Amino acid sequence: MLPIPRFFYVARATAFVIAGICSIDMAFSQEAESESAVGELPAVVVESAAPQTVINDRVPTPVHTEASSSTFDTIEEPGKDQSLLGVAAAASMGQAGADELMARPFLRRGELLEVVPGMIITQHSGGGKANQYFVRGFNLDHGTDFGIFVDAMPVNHRSHGHGQGYADINFLIPELIEKLDYTKGPYYSDLGDFTTAGSARFGLYDIIPHGMANLSVGEDDFFRFLTMDSAPLGEGVLSSAFEYSYYDGPWVLEEDFTRFNGFMKYYRESGVNRYSVTGMIYEGEWTSTDQVPRRLVDSGRIDRLGFIDPTNGGDSSRYSLSFDWTHEGDDSTTEVNAYVGHYDLDLYSNFTYFLADPVNGDQFNQVDRRNFAGLKVTNTRSNEVFGKEGEFTTGLQSHHDWIDEVGLYNTTARTRIGTVRSDKVYEANFSGFLNQELTINDWLKLNGGLRADLYTFDVTSLSGVPDNSGTDWAGIVSPKFGAVFGPWDETELFFNWGSGFHSNDARGVTITRDPVTLLPIDPVDALVGQWGTEVGVRTAVIPKVTTSVALWYLESDSELVFIGDAGNTEAGPGTERYGVEWATYWNPTPFLQFDSELSLSQAEFVDLSNGRYVENAVPVALSAGITAGRETGPYGSLRARYFSKRPLTADKSVESRDSLVFNLRSGYRKETWDVYVEILNLFDTDARDIEYYYESQLAGEPGPVEDIHYHPMEPRTIRTGVTIHW
Repeated sequence: MLPIPRFFYVARATAFVIAGICSIDMAFSQEAESESAVGELPAVVVESAAPQTVINDRVPTPVHTEASSSTFDTIEEPGKDQSLLGVAAAASMGQAGADELMARPFLRRGELLEVVPGMIITQHSGGGKANQYFVRGFNLDHGTDFGIFVDAMPVNHRSHGHGQGYADINFLIPELIEKLDYTKGPYYSDLGDFTTAGSARFGLYDIIPHGMANLSVGEDDFFRFLTMDSAPLGEGVLSSAFEYSYYDGPWVLEEDFTRFNGFMKYYRESGVNRYSVTGMIYEGEWTSTDQVPRRLVDSGRIDRLGFIDPTNGGDSSRYSLSFDWTHEGDDSTTEVNAYVGHYDLDLYSNFTYFLADPVNGDQFNQVDRRNFAGLKVTNTRSNEVFGKEGEFTTGLQSHHDWIDEVGLYNTTARTRIGTVRSDKVYEANFSGFLNQELTINDWLKLNGGLRADLYTFDVTSLSGVPDNSGTDWAGIVSPKFGAVFGPWDETELFFNWGSGFHSNDARGVTITRDPVTLLPIDPVDALVGQWGTEVGVRTAVIPKVTTSVALWYLESDSELVFIGDAGNTEAGPGTERYGVEWATYWNPTPFLQFDSELSLSQAEFVDLSNGRYVENAVPVALSAGITAGRETGPYGSLRARYFSKRPLTADKSVESRDSLVFNLRSGYRKETWDVYVEILNLFDTDARDIEYYYESQLAGEPGPVEDIHYHPMEPRTIRTGVTIHW
């Protein structure tokens, strides 16, 4: 049930936000009556010496994108079914629009990323924890090697308390997303750390197209309320949104996951300049049912949805303020993006139960408290090289983390009984990149780039081993190259090559002694080099069908691997991966779409002394769906997601089960309202979200036992909701 004190707090906050929106509307009501029909956003005329810019009729601002090698030219109607001929720089890059994202049924916030072909999102703990990501043969844990951005602000956290590159998107409100741009591979000079496997950039609305309120309810005490709107303010437009959700989940142990999100953006156009300031707030807390050992379920001692430690869970918060400025000149475009923020996480987990401490148990607390800030400046200008027209892009990037506490503590029922390690960390990067695009002739375009990154690390031990304090720095240079051939018969061919990297945890860079055994230990490399190549084709030769195929190869000098008894990752040996991705989108009519995305991959260690196969790398992933509906009337979307068996040990002697799940969303909509129902896990499969193989010891067991530990997929659940537009 919804906790009463928390409910009143949320109700009061809701009333405050709604009152704020209403007061803005009232303040400008006289102007609205003279310029707009009832329920429409009044026209905002921006006064300047330059020609006037008019924002009118709630139409979202055009799709403005950074003019760099990893992003797109202006696309009027973003969508994965667009051919992108003459636009895309690789066969594997793409873009999804708001309509496509909102048509999909999804259980978790992270499943928004499953719009990226070949991407799989799962969970092995409570809903407030970052999801588990899989793509291109990577078990990405919670984000390493896949970069996530909201506008220009990175989401991945370096030197994080739970895992390198930790990326939690619970702070993102889905209805605010105008488009999602995605890439694969290390081929883009403006993308650096954590982007070798790929990247996704959520572009948020500058102006919310329609004011709306949504109320959703469902099984297991699911409740969600959302309201958002835009209104003129001064010479610009102020947009705001508020979201509250609560969910217990199907688990024997109630999840009690509470989430609060707030959003506010002020947007203004003035001649050739566009400005926006965005503030976001997220707070969440939960109790988690972590993965459970198979032997305990098979013996009937607990239900498959049962638990072992009732005190696992955590709380997290994230606050950010960002500023974006775009200046469009006659021959060049300049963008400045700056952001600051604060982030907190307290996470309690117990994966091995009584293996390390038979008396108190093995629960541990991972803590991360940081402030962060960053800046990106990009300039793209038209130029001419050897008589060939092109675009030249230069950019500077910097990101800083002031981590007040990143720690690992032994706990019992969330009470600390010992400190493994606690540190204060400052980490920063200073990066520059350049990229040259050239149109050689009407069938050949070339793209070459170079990126340079300099990192600095400063670790101060707060407790544990003082010798592990220290400073270090490292740098890396990453060249990029791409070629596009065509189009011929609505078909283009692509070749891409590039090198990239991911950073390692600063604590591993300066470490000298194991914090538990106090024995000497070698530090890890600060930056891990990676390189990859891809050939592909994209075609729209068949009417109403868009198809792309990409064959890729990727090599990494070191792999971050999951360590079950620590609940964390550590640097392992080098790896190589290769595979093929095939995506097809068919729109036989304007109101009916079919899509299919197949990904085949193989992931292997270069050094075979400890085994060949990378654990939890998914060999086969398939996503397919049918979407039907007009702007008004009945509509629906049926989606299927499959991922195959995968090795749980490096010798492949133990494998996971495969998984096939169907989700359905259906409803009826008019211009001002929408009623819908979602059935998630439609056929109530008993598939598993995640599986690991490691040693654990239960209370009463004489010694450790190697076993599969898994987190089941949630059983069939039904949710329904109503949305009002104005």
